[in-house]
Amino acid sequence: MNRKRQGALWGLPTTVWALGLTSLLMDASSEMIHALLPVFLTGTLGASALIVGLVEGLGEAVAAVCKLLGGALSDRLGRRKPVVVAGYGLAAVSKPLFALALSPAMVIAARVIDRIGKGLRGAPRDALIAEWVDESRRGAAFGLRQSLDTIGALIGPLAASLLVIAFAGEMRAVFLVAVLPAAMSVFVLIRWVRERPANTSCEDATGKDKDHAGSGMRWADVPLVVRRLPWRFWIVVVLAVLLMGGRAGEAFLLLAASNHGLAAATVPLVFVTMNAVYAASAYPVGRLADRFGAGLPFLAGLLLLLVADVLLALAPPLPVFWLTIALWGLHMGLTQSLLLTLVAASLPDGERGTGFGIFHMLFGLAALAAGLLAGRLWDIGGPALAYVTAAGLAGAALLWFGLHRPGSHPPTTS
Repeated sequence: MNRKRQGALWGLPTTVWALGLTSLLMDASSEMIHALLPVFLTGTLGASALIVGLVEGLGEAVAAVCKLLGGALSDRLGRRKPVVVAGYGLAAVSKPLFALALSPAMVIAARVIDRIGKGLRGAPRDALIAEWVDESRRGAAFGLRQSLDTIGALIGPLAASLLVIAFAGEMRAVFLVAVLPAAMSVFVLIRWVRERPANTSCEDATGKDKDHAGSGMRWADVPLVVRRLPWRFWIVVVLAVLLMGGRAGEAFLLLAASNHGLAAATVPLVFVTMNAVYAASAYPVGRLADRFGAGLPFLAGLLLLLVADVLLALAPPLPVFWLTIALWGLHMGLTQSLLLTLVAASLPDGERGTGFGIFHMLFGLAALAAGLLAGRLWDIGGPALAYVTAAGLAGAALLWFGLHRPGSHPPTTS
């Protein structure tokens, strides 16, 4: 069996579809909890806003570090699936802990376990996708996984809104229901995801065939791998860091919704709207990038982010606010999976796990820094100051993209 003979739908292997379904189920579970967690912390457990920020920030910091560990470990083992299973398994184990939490400290512990799992699985999962498809199909493959992941992020908040009404406001019951899709995701992963066969050759970004990723790699090799990663990889990393600064953080979209007077039960619909547009756009954008290159859709996504930041800074009326949320979702669809496509194209095959790990680690740390910066600016000057600064960083991302133009040409067909 090789990667082209595995059962395929829409030209993509079963493993890619299974990873997408795994992401959908786990994200639905996570978002069922995430959409209610701030209210649960402050309303049920009596936590302060600072604790809410700590839960989010510490989780992202832990995930960022573990992303490098997961990628390097999969390179060291020469196998991706065991690390991916461990990551999703830890996330599944964390779900019932939220329902059992009697204090903010227990929520923090559950969040850290969940984020360790997220960190471990991200890089080897993306490396596995890159290894199962040719370069000419990677945009579609990453776009498909991102679309399915985002469908889960759409289902989760919607289910949370409905279940919290059905359970008469009992959020612990909703958290327990979230265990079910998490367990199903691990089952799908174990049953249908396969390693890339060891005898399958895979072209690296320079066009040279390399052996299976991870063969012979030692922990001591990681600093050397970092030093020899190509310059175009670091171009994408800088672009991603600036992009994350322009996004500020999704939690602030919820705060902006609250500023518009939306009820607590309605606030999750912000995520529903955003993720509906995101899910609908990610796969078609990936197909478009495979055919014409990632440059134009990514540029459009950066422009949409800049427009959305400016609109949010102006505190628009409620109809325009909902339009802005939809623009935000389209921006995500135009940029998020294409970032992974650009990373995959910039990395040699034998170092792809470590490279993805470095990317995810720096992207996660940028998310933490962006959230802390936006939160501080929000406290000082409200949403106007926070989103004006975010717009400036989105503009810097546009400038960086214009100078270096990564992904401006369609990939070569293998």
